[in-house]
Amino acid sequence: MNGLPTTPLRYGYGTNGLADLRLGDALGLLADLGYDGVGLTLDHMHLDPLAPGLAARTARVAHRLGGLGLSVTVETGARYVLDPRRKHGPSLLDPDPDDRAVRAGLLVTAVRVAADLGAHAVHCFSGTAPPGTDPDTAWKRLAEALGPVVEAADTAGVPLAIEPEPGHLLATLDDFHRLRAALGDPAPLGLTLDIGHCQCLEPLPPADCVRAAAPWLRHVQIEDMRRGVHEHLPFGDGEIDFPPVLDALASSGYRGLTVVELPRHSHAGPELARASLAFLRSLTPEGGPAA
Repeated sequence: MNGLPTTPLRYGYGTNGLADLRLGDALGLLADLGYDGVGLTLDHMHLDPLAPGLAARTARVAHRLGGLGLSVTVETGARYVLDPRRKHGPSLLDPDPDDRAVRAGLLVTAVRVAADLGAHAVHCFSGTAPPGTDPDTAWKRLAEALGPVVEAADTAGVPLAIEPEPGHLLATLDDFHRLRAALGDPAPLGLTLDIGHCQCLEPLPPADCVRAAAPWLRHVQIEDMRRGVHEHLPFGDGEIDFPPVLDALASSGYRGLTVVELPRHSHAGPELARASLAFLRSLTPEGGPAA
């Protein structure tokens, strides 16, 4: 360790990796396993952001979370929640301003849901630039589309945590700082750091990415991954050396959830949720820094 004060790590599991379970069953499973919280993806199979009665349904989820003692972060990576034909469409980068407004509207809804749930952050991402879009135009669209979302997050007192995503316009930590500067460094705008993505494409090792991101860190996702391959893997199936990463997180002062992100493994979700927490706890005895 580096001698800095450490913060006990708090682990969650993403509902996008439990898509075959009813939401109530998924939350009960995670509580029974000993998780501290949940990364709740707003999607049709769990908390549908577009169906009628959202406020009442959100209140019921908040009651369930409270009864189970689970913290929550709200995630917005549902693949087809807005368009059944376009993965992650429409996006914040689409040529049609009305389409961009639809995605921004979903994010504003997510902010309201997060406030009602007492979530520690709302996760989002930039999306991919449509073919033929020049970079300056894409960055301008992203900044303009996120403006009302950042305002909503400020009003609600819920940080907006944008995720660098391989293949997206905002793909790296450097890209995050470009957006932050373009928006005038607004206080509500923070960072979702995916540890696997650091392994996949960042020039720094994942532990160094954590230290570099610490001042802006509002949400963390974690899984294994290999260099140059954007595939979320169970722990032990990739290349990441996790003890230094968990050390860096514990020393960073980050107080949110560290959420296991395995969105393509719902077929084995309950078992992977159990094994993932056992793996992480084996490296963080009694919730402290990594061994």
